[in-house]
Amino acid sequence: MKNTIRFGVLTIQNLPWEKEVERWKLIESLGFDSVWLADHFTDPVNHTGHWLESWTLLASLAVVTERIRIGTLVSSMPLRRPAVLARQALTVDHISNGRLELGLGTGGSRDPVHNMLGIEDWVGSERAERFKDQIEVIDRLLRHDVSSYNGKFYKLNEATMNPQTIQKPRPPLVIAAMRKSMLKIAAKYADTWNSFGSEDWRTPAEKILENTKKRVELMEKYCDEIGRNPETLRRSLLFYSRHGRTILDSEENFRNVINRYKEIGINEFIIYFPFFDLKQIENIKLIAKDVIPDLR
Repeated sequence: MKNTIRFGVLTIQNLPWEKEVERWKLIESLGFDSVWLADHFTDPVNHTGHWLESWTLLASLAVVTERIRIGTLVSSMPLRRPAVLARQALTVDHISNGRLELGLGTGGSRDPVHNMLGIEDWVGSERAERFKDQIEVIDRLLRHDVSSYNGKFYKLNEATMNPQTIQKPRPPLVIAAMRKSMLKIAAKYADTWNSFGSEDWRTPAEKILENTKKRVELMEKYCDEIGRNPETLRRSLLFYSRHGRTILDSEENFRNVINRYKEIGINEFIIYFPFFDLKQIENIKLIAKDVIPDLR
């Protein structure tokens, strides 16, 4: 199952509720495998602009969709206690009838939200340590009725979870990772590893491909080191950069880009829903109908 090719769409929740519903219904009707929301306290580009909270919105959008897999790409660790996030995930797993993919990440350092909300901006090494604790807490809570945990940063004392999740043994974990410490965590705990190639949206296409290839090779190495079959880990790429904004320019361009990443081992491709370009909105419909079935 991990080797099957999947295609998803990330929408940015900066539109009114009715428009969000319209977009998600369109994406599902086009046959995409998954649809995702971002998770920030404010719009990361326009901090005073219209912005809807991801998990509240995700639960609502689960009700107006039927087939498509849904999730956050990815939930930001500093915004929530892990046990509360696990309860949110359990709830959305039920609302969606077992369609949730639980995306998790450390959140960005130097994000203005830390100052806005008085959240400590942990250094990189502490972020990774905290994230590992958080993953272990979430994984344990979603698998068991009663859980205890005594980690460096988070603790549980016979925390109860009822009802059990729809998906067994729990909803899939999608872990965003690009640095070595995070790749090792993903190798151990993730069902899907997600990357976006570069933290700088201006990075050239060839450099993103090169970066991703190196990370795929590292991920295979880390899986081997812990005795995990690398084929059991789905490898997901979000087309985040300037390069990602042009992937929908034509059917030919989409096909060429996807094939290059398939060659290095990526088997899930997530694109942004077009921001403003009406031509790209028409192109995404054509690509879903004429190109993606061939690429699968």
